[in-house]
Amino acid sequence: MKEEDMEFWRDVSYKIIEEVEKSISPLVGEEKAGEILKMGADGTPTKFIDEEAEKKVIEVLEKAGKPVTLISEEIGELKIGEGPAEVIFIVDPLDGTVNAIKKIPAYSISIAIVLPPNSTIKNIEMGFVKNIATGDLYEAFKGKGSYINGKSLIPSRQEEITRSLIGTYIRGIRMEKMDKICNTVKRIRLLGSVAIELSYVADGTYDAFLDIRGNLRIIDIAAAKLIIEEAGGIITDEKGELLNNPLNVKERTSIIAACNLNIHKNIINMTGV
Repeated sequence: MKEEDMEFWRDVSYKIIEEVEKSISPLVGEEKAGEILKMGADGTPTKFIDEEAEKKVIEVLEKAGKPVTLISEEIGELKIGEGPAEVIFIVDPLDGTVNAIKKIPAYSISIAIVLPPNSTIKNIEMGFVKNIATGDLYEAFKGKGSYINGKSLIPSRQEEITRSLIGTYIRGIRMEKMDKICNTVKRIRLLGSVAIELSYVADGTYDAFLDIRGNLRIIDIAAAKLIIEEAGGIITDEKGELLNNPLNVKERTSIIAACNLNIHKNIINMTGV
């Protein structure tokens, strides 16, 4: 992507984040936020707070004045503007909806940008994750590094799996796949916002994150994948294969993300029942 194009779409992304944050902040912790309006394109219920967040994404992209394609959790795929799309926006307007409704401080917006026609997760050019509850902004640019609030991200240097802190999501998983992990690592966390938790691998808060149910939405991790990789971390599926999934709301995967190869290999060995 050309430098001037990167700057333009970065500014558009910043504007999306700003408008979504303003839109949902008054709804956090409010009963109305959790009102179910419909079924989203991804097959899960769309709540009032999700709808409000996505409306702002669409409004900002319509005002950008350039043709784009939006892939988003609630609406599915939407063409905006006339002519061929210059870029594809992959957006989760609110990752951690239940946290926001319950006023648990771990909810975010995730934005990834890819150039058509290369619409697979390995071709993401730019990624943004804003932890709305804390104000921390994670961002990455392909080949140019990743940052938190403008400072370079540095993953954990932990090499010992027995001393590691990992994040995970376990609902619906065969627990025998997690037995060795639970009995080996030092600490486990489950926050309910995968975009934030993957970003925590990039900044050293977590040593690793895994979701091996095979049911994780690819659009939820599109931005954070680039953030991890540009920071020097590793992210694959549960078999250790690099992710190359198509970017659409129906696509699902499993992931293991880690601060380094040693931790990553240990987790793959322990979960490969």
